Amino acid sequence: MNERAVLVVLLVLLASQLTIVAAQVPSREGGQSQLEAAVLQVVAPAARLVLSTDRGLQDLRAGWRGRAVLEARLQQAEEQNRFLESELLRLRQVEERLQRASAALSYQPPTEGRLQLADVLYIDHGSMLRGLVLWAPAGDLRPNQAVLTDDGLVGRIVLVSGDYAKVQLITDQASAIGAMVQRSRRQGLVEGTAEGRLELAYIQLQSEIRIGDRVVTSGVDGVYPRGLEIGSVAKVQSESDLFHHIVVAPAVDLTTLDHVYILESSGVPEAIKESLPDGSAPAGAAAVGSAPAAPSSTPEGGAG
Repeated sequence: MNERAVLVVLLVLLASQLTIVAAQVPSREGGQSQLEAAVLQVVAPAARLVLSTDRGLQDLRAGWRGRAVLEARLQQAEEQNRFLESELLRLRQVEERLQRASAALSYQPPTEGRLQLADVLYIDHGSMLRGLVLWAPAGDLRPNQAVLTDDGLVGRIVLVSGDYAKVQLITDQASAIGAMVQRSRRQGLVEGTAEGRLELAYIQLQSEIRIGDRVVTSGVDGVYPRGLEIGSVAKVQSESDLFHHIVVAPAVDLTTLDHVYILESSGVPEAIKESLPDGSAPAGAAAVGSAPAAPSSTPEGGAG
């Protein structure tokens, strides 16, 4: 054996002896040997590190489980929110129907007559002949019945087929309505135009017309009863030597109609119509779909 090997063996034996001696020598605090104390100082931090790592992993796993629970609850809450939104929309529609029904019950027509609720199935704003189609299964539909909403006049029935009826809108170019300015009681004729507007004709220049004056049916055309709201004066011009040129803003927004009321009134009896000097009906009750004839003299003469 060479000297290097002998030296290694001696060192190993010396280290073993020192270990045995250290294991037998008690520490200053007593209760354990110095070797145990040294081993504890080395092992304890490692044990604490392992313990803290395990706790961290446990907390991480708990966090992932909690996140999964929160995501599931969030998804459930979103589904409930969508359901509540759909229920809210349905309840709003029910509320609108109840409001329409209550409005029909509380609405007082200006003349004797009964209101019947009808559904709007089709409406035409594009062509020159502006009209709508409605469905009223519970009513006795007849031509020339007035059609209105809570806000005012919509038009009149011009054609009936079973439970369906075609309505001529007041903005139709062929429409003409006996009307008056409510403030001054001056009477004229509200006519539709090709552009879908309303114009009040045959009001003399001597009559004072103000922006915002209410325009209502006069009841002298034999179709519409007196006092139905038509609209309000939006523009006044003097373009001739005799009459004002008056633009009327409709009281009803005809682009939002989904339900209307049919005024079931008797109107002018046929016997009275036939007894007129020329044997014809009043202007407003002329042939269905045609405009009433313009008066031969201004309507203001007898209106006062």
